[in-house]
Amino acid sequence: MATPFYESDAAVEQYLLFHYGTPEQICPLLPEARVACGFPVRCVSESLRHVGLQRHRRALDLGCAVGRSSFELGRHFDEVTGIDFSERFVTAARQMQRERVATVCAPREGSATDELRLELPADLRTERVHFERGDACALPDDLGTFDLVLMANLIDRLPDPAKCLARLPGLITSGGGLIITSPYTWLEEYTPREKWLVDDAEGTLGALKKNLGATFELRQVVDLPFLIREHRRKFQWSVAEVSVWRRK
Repeated sequence: MATPFYESDAAVEQYLLFHYGTPEQICPLLPEARVACGFPVRCVSESLRHVGLQRHRRALDLGCAVGRSSFELGRHFDEVTGIDFSERFVTAARQMQRERVATVCAPREGSATDELRLELPADLRTERVHFERGDACALPDDLGTFDLVLMANLIDRLPDPAKCLARLPGLITSGGGLIITSPYTWLEEYTPREKWLVDDAEGTLGALKKNLGATFELRQVVDLPFLIREHRRKFQWSVAEVSVWRRK
C-alpha cells in the first residue's frame, strides 16, 4: 500500500518549509509573490482581531500540521493544544518545539535540491504549546473547552466535515471564537462526494452558515492567499477563504 501523502517524507519537508521558511526560501525568484508566504502566521494575526475575545486562556489548533500556527497562538493564549491526524506532522512539530531548528531539502530542478535551515523565531513561547495526534471527526470527550478553535485548511480534508462541525459548540466557550480557513478543494480522495459541504447557491460558506448558524455568529469573511513550494519554479498558489465566527 502506498504511503498516504501526509505521512510521507515529501509532505513533511514541504510543510516544514511552508510553515517555517522565510519568504526568500519559499519563493527565491519572484519577490512579488512573497506576499502569499507566511500563511500560518497570517491565519492568526489577520483573523484573531475580528473575533473580539474577552478571554485568552485556551486555544485549539485543529489540523495543526507541523505546528507554526500553534506557536503563533501561543503569543496570545496561556495554553495551546495542536492536534493533527498525521503522526509524521505531529512528530515534526514536537521536534521543532524541542530544537527550534530544522533542515529540509527543497526540490530545485530535477533531482537537485536546496538544503535550507529553518528556525523558529526566538520570541515564540514553545512551553505554552502541546501537540498530540488525533482525529478531528472523533475528538476525545475530555478535551475541555477553548476560547478559540482554529481550523486552517482542514475542512476539505475530512471524511465527515459536518460531524466535526457538530462537535464545535461543545468545545468553544460562550463568547469564544472559531476561525475556519480553506480553499475548498473538495476531492473524493479525502471526502466522499455526498459529504462535501457545498451549498448550490453560496458554496461552502453557505453550507457553513447552515451548520453553524444556530450557535455561532459570522463576524468576518476575508480572502487570504498562500504559496506552497513544489520546486524553485513551481508552486501551489491558492486563496483560502477565512471565516471568523463567535460563539453565541
